[in-house]
Amino acid sequence: MSRFAVLEPLRSLFYMRRLAVVLGSSVLLTGASYLLGGMPPIQAAERLTISYGLLERSITLDGLVNYANNGELDDELYVYTRYVRPEQRELLRRSLRLKSNLSNVAVAQFLYSPQGQILLRRLGQIIQPESRDNGLYAIRAALILAAGDEEGLTPLNVLRRFPTPGIRINLQKTLRLAAEFDALVTQTNRIGTRITAQTEQTLAGQTLPNPQANLTLPGPVNWQRQQIALKDRSRVAISGFARVRPVVFYLYTPKSPAILRNPAPVGQYPVAVISHGLGSDRSSFAYLAEHLASHGYVVVVPAHPGSDASQMTALLRGRAEEVSAPIEFIDRPLDIKFILDRLSADQRFDYADWNNVGVVGQSFGGYTALALAGAALNFDQLQRECTPRKQLETFNISVLLQCRAATLLKRDYQIADPRVKAIVTANAVSSLAFGQAGISQIQVPTLMIAGKADTVAPAIPEQIRPFSWLTTPDRYLVVVDRSTHFSFLAESKENPETQLPLPPEVIGPSPRTNQRYLSALSLAFFRTHLQQQSQFQPYLSAAYVRSISQAPLRMDLVRSIDATALGLSPK
Repeated sequence: MSRFAVLEPLRSLFYMRRLAVVLGSSVLLTGASYLLGGMPPIQAAERLTISYGLLERSITLDGLVNYANNGELDDELYVYTRYVRPEQRELLRRSLRLKSNLSNVAVAQFLYSPQGQILLRRLGQIIQPESRDNGLYAIRAALILAAGDEEGLTPLNVLRRFPTPGIRINLQKTLRLAAEFDALVTQTNRIGTRITAQTEQTLAGQTLPNPQANLTLPGPVNWQRQQIALKDRSRVAISGFARVRPVVFYLYTPKSPAILRNPAPVGQYPVAVISHGLGSDRSSFAYLAEHLASHGYVVVVPAHPGSDASQMTALLRGRAEEVSAPIEFIDRPLDIKFILDRLSADQRFDYADWNNVGVVGQSFGGYTALALAGAALNFDQLQRECTPRKQLETFNISVLLQCRAATLLKRDYQIADPRVKAIVTANAVSSLAFGQAGISQIQVPTLMIAGKADTVAPAIPEQIRPFSWLTTPDRYLVVVDRSTHFSFLAESKENPETQLPLPPEVIGPSPRTNQRYLSALSLAFFRTHLQQQSQFQPYLSAAYVRSISQAPLRMDLVRSIDATALGLSPK
């Protein structure tokens, strides 16, 4: 990864240009809508200039277009590409023509959202008009116009739609950002290597049951799924007025002739709740719900309406103004508390142990699980760390979501739930929302799973450092090589139209392998800490995770880390 710090000028230029389109399209998972009819014709860009202090070199966009379409290099472009390997030149050509089918309405909606404007402002420090001003407005116009053009949203079309005669790439700032990114990658690899070494030190003294149960396989219990739709009339808006929150969820319950004929003993079945991440839905973790249900769990899978796939649809179609309203930081845990209240009061479901609940959460759902387990919002830290300048400087995209919580009224929202006795988080966002003061309040068994290739909620700030803040004695950290923020997600069956096609590099290798990991580890964890079945404790070990690891997705498991020894700052 250190190659990012030594990019040649042309590679730097197009790496950042490609990044511009990635930010302008992948973040469109979170975009909101503007109607753009009737825009007057504007001047299209003709030249692209790379500047480093007083040194400048430019190429024509016509030459770049010809190269992208025909593979022919003019003299200006050849000066740069002679330093680039043939396979990298071909990658450049393909990248310039990479097309997204997003509409101009969807693009505009995200780019005018709070998160979109922060990303644009940072990108505008690098990609500028000839005046050297921040390129925020020009980049936004180019992305929107390209998306509305019949040629579609491609990097090449974005360049051509830039609304000034010239485009200036600030190479000095580009290389500075590349060096900062390289330092983050280097730190992740270094700490990952130390966690691997710590894992291997513990292997010699660990043994597995013989015979070993295959926890990745479905269990023997037949189950059924029903949808339940409720309304919570007790919610209060930020304005202080009462509001009604729809609460719709899937409920997986045992389907056994014996249970149908004779009521099951009260509290016989353990309960698991699965909280999806931002822009996902109930089907994103259907595989996990079915797996746990087959092993005898009553499983609740809610839809969080202010931050699920339907919210993304509303955003992209102009019916919502931002990715997720700040009140979602409160509403998500309250959704689950409300469901537990209603189901525990219903005698039809008294066979479930509603006072002994496990929660699994991914990304924003990881935040939800941590909040239910006792982590309190850290408003002092949010106010301190969520300044415009700091948000512009971060590579941690999840910060843009977490900082929305800084706009909430500072108060105790009482979102923890004592019925939650164990939690599993994957790719959780937590560093600013909770900080050390919040995470250290958790006193229930906690399993944190991190992906080393997660660029949305990076492993070090969002999972590894927060793991070091835990004070509960029953804590586990699993780090998965080459796993990304999207590796644990199944394809949506409820809202396929809201899913953007992501490149394989973004999803990461073998999502199904990651999903099997999550299924097996969640089952072992809940058997051990929710049901107190000590015979499953050996499955929460370095030896077990290594026994089921498949290349290249090797897993490491540690029970504690020394943040100082790893070179991590305590906060």
